[in-house]
Amino acid sequence: MTERSSVADLARTLREEVDRYSPGERLPSSRVLVERYRVSPVTVSRALAQLASEGVVVTRPGAGAYRAEPSGPAKPAPGDTSWQEVALSAQTAAGPVPRSVDASGVLVTLAEPPPGVIEFNGGYLHPSLQPERALAAALARAGRRPGAWNRPPTDGLFELRAWFARQIAGPGGEGGPTGADVLITAGGQSALTTALRALAPPGAPVLVESPTYPGMLAVARAAGQRPVPVPVDADGLRPELLAAALRATGARVLVCQPLFQNPTGAVLARERRREVLRIAREAGAFVVEDDFARSLAHEDAGALPPPLAADDPDGVVVHLRSLTKITSPSLRVGALAARGPVLERLRAIHVVDQFFVPRPLQEAALELVGSPAWPRHLRAVAAALRPRRDHLAAELRRQVPALVQAAAPRGGFHLWVRAPEGTDEAALTGAALRAGVAVTPGRPYFCAEPPAVHLRLGFAATAGTAEITEGVRRLRTACAQALPHGAGGGEQAPA
Repeated sequence: MTERSSVADLARTLREEVDRYSPGERLPSSRVLVERYRVSPVTVSRALAQLASEGVVVTRPGAGAYRAEPSGPAKPAPGDTSWQEVALSAQTAAGPVPRSVDASGVLVTLAEPPPGVIEFNGGYLHPSLQPERALAAALARAGRRPGAWNRPPTDGLFELRAWFARQIAGPGGEGGPTGADVLITAGGQSALTTALRALAPPGAPVLVESPTYPGMLAVARAAGQRPVPVPVDADGLRPELLAAALRATGARVLVCQPLFQNPTGAVLARERRREVLRIAREAGAFVVEDDFARSLAHEDAGALPPPLAADDPDGVVVHLRSLTKITSPSLRVGALAARGPVLERLRAIHVVDQFFVPRPLQEAALELVGSPAWPRHLRAVAAALRPRRDHLAAELRRQVPALVQAAAPRGGFHLWVRAPEGTDEAALTGAALRAGVAVTPGRPYFCAEPPAVHLRLGFAATAGTAEITEGVRRLRTACAQALPHGAGGGEQAPA
């Protein structure tokens, strides 16, 4: 049984037992609960914290946990808030622009599934793949650094900015950014938000790959911008369609993921790279390069193409990346790199929004990437992701051949699959969750009408190949219920 399921079970038991106590009465001590239910002190602490967050108990440091007092009188009926619909719209010369903030596509990968549910929707590494010991050691060393708890420079620690610049520039690094061109951000999502706010006003069109990362679409829409799709194929963004979209819309921003694109896994072909930059430069448009997966290359990836920003003397590219995906969801340290006047605008918005990234996190990031554990961790993740990817692809072919796979990527966290025509996406994802496996629906990845029903199936948040086999078996059960008649099937996996 996992720690998470133990916490949920104990919380459920205590929730039922707390009714036997009077309001304000003290519950048994943590030591008694540990002995009574044969669980760890950590499990007891987390279960009580969960009940406290629900208002069931009140915890008092050093004194224990007590049944919460009954809630007060009923709240008065809410007033009329309909006026906020206008107030929350972006006002432009042409009138108000709705600023819809839809976080559902992001929450799918952030929400923790119920105990016992296999995570094919996870957006981060499984805890067994995270460098927990190296992170703990780095944080401990960082906390002892002179000035570690002082206010950092608003642009970020220069040593960390210089490290990111070297990663972007690559070997040689003559045409890439320097540390002076880099801002430290609170992860990749924060960098993306800053970039879009800096580059496009409310109401402006923003060109995006189709399909693309839902978190980026959410950022653009929250800013009142209009995402415009540019289709991708197996070789990435299609330059001829990019040129047509720029002419038709007058857009001045393109957001793309040239390496292991989310969700298709495509890598922008060599012959298209310069073409994309040339087309954008001639149109006077910026290219926001989201290089989120460079550290997630698999063992068989081979030599990776350099970032678009590695050779960009004209400042067309605004580059962003993060340490979060390759380490831990809580190490929210990323970087923005740009050249020219746009850097000043990025800096101003970054400071207004965040002031700065906490210095202990920056110091810990420096300690981590400078330690011998860092290259070992990168190699270990590359070696671990490849068999998970191959096993998921093989199990899907064997158990659920009706789900058509795109080419298996050599980097990133997931496979992109297409369901048969006539599939109800909501019914399929709901049936999967009831069967005990969480999957990511494809609809949020499209800013326009999707051409088909898709699923994004992750393998990095799983414990290993045995869990993947079981997850696909559960998905097969869901497909038998939700796919059009006769579309499912495949070899039955052993129980």
